[in-house]
Amino acid sequence: MDSLSWEVIGVIDTEGDRAEWTFPADPGAVRTARRVVRSQLNSWDLDSLGDIAALLVSELVTNALRHATGPIGVRLIRPAGLEDVLLVEVSDPLPVPPRERAARLEDESGRGLQLVASSSRRWGTRPGESGKTVWFELTVPG
Repeated sequence: MDSLSWEVIGVIDTEGDRAEWTFPADPGAVRTARRVVRSQLNSWDLDSLGDIAALLVSELVTNALRHATGPIGVRLIRPAGLEDVLLVEVSDPLPVPPRERAARLEDESGRGLQLVASSSRRWGTRPGESGKTVWFELTVPG
């Protein structure tokens, strides 16, 4: 059994236009989420989005680990008819939406949502059946 199978609770779908994983609420989830996102984008020939997608997923998974307990979902979607969009979603069981805050220079955290907002074409949150999803869109280079 490879190390990835130990760190991912479940891979739901990695074929076609969608890839989805569920991770335990464990600090190792951040590293594993970055790795699977990069790997999936590579398989879709979207290597140019690998760095930014992995960074933003890292920020959102880290936020989920800090504020929620329970599994964390990560999903990549290539929406039909929108070839220039990659939709990325991170879900957790905490229903409270995240808040952007102004981090002071000496703060060691608090910049994750600012980074998501400034690096994506748009982002937002939505409630789920149990918890919430934070999503962002990246532009696929033409």
